[in-house]
Amino acid sequence: MPSLPRRETSCPDPDGPIRLLALDIDGTLIGEDLVLRDRTIRAVGEAVRRGVFVSIVTGRMTSSALGYAHRLGLTEPIIGYQGAISREIRPHDDPRLGRLLRHHPLDARTAADIVAWTRAAGLTPHFNHLEKVILPDDDPRADDYSRFVGGRLTLVPDLDRWLVTRRWVTKVIAVGPEPGPVDAFPAAREAFQGRAEVTISHPRFLEFVAPGVSKGEALAWLARRRRIPLEETMAIGDQFNDLDMIAMAGHGVAMANAPAEVRAVARHIAPSIQEEGAATIIEELVLGRPGR
Repeated sequence: MPSLPRRETSCPDPDGPIRLLALDIDGTLIGEDLVLRDRTIRAVGEAVRRGVFVSIVTGRMTSSALGYAHRLGLTEPIIGYQGAISREIRPHDDPRLGRLLRHHPLDARTAADIVAWTRAAGLTPHFNHLEKVILPDDDPRADDYSRFVGGRLTLVPDLDRWLVTRRWVTKVIAVGPEPGPVDAFPAAREAFQGRAEVTISHPRFLEFVAPGVSKGEALAWLARRRRIPLEETMAIGDQFNDLDMIAMAGHGVAMANAPAEVRAVARHIAPSIQEEGAATIIEELVLGRPGR
């Protein structure tokens, strides 16, 4: 794996009880089977009942995360697209999307340059536009995406022509076989420095969002919103897009299955996703149950 550039982050010393918990989804709460398991549901639910503010902070669109938030009994805002979107959660029996609290989109000119750059790097780009995935109609992964996002997939004959009619998109995601996206990551950051934030949410996904957008910034916003110092927050994640959030939290937690660069900034290492490591660390550090 190439050496990856890392932002300067300051990890505050933990102080007092954990009052805010930020949770990644894929690779942290759920594995490849996409199943949220009972022990994890119980641990998060008990934290909520004890008055801990719990939010999902994910690279997914917020509508894709909503079902998991409902199963966990969450009421705090969902953070989507690495922090580009924040939405309220409506009651479980209300099918409408929650009110949009924040949206930091990427300008269309930069998005067009990203599309050209990622194609030259051998990757296949597409867009996330609010709660829609915009995909070329000849993309061989269209059926897979459709199953993943339900009715929120829009197929277009020409991705570039679709973009010309827009002023912005929420996120550009470039897909490729491993290790292509990770290999392209350092060069992408250099090429779009000051114009876009670049991260890896999965070894096959290279992602671009607006400048200043990150899960770390989203954690800081959640903490300010509830007037909770970062020293009293916990963040759990497993990928490069979680790195800033983990480093910023008083109790930054990396999953055991996280890359070494992510584990290096964490204060705690949770067991693997197969062992429901997120549940374990919540039980120990939030609920005060003796564990490992």
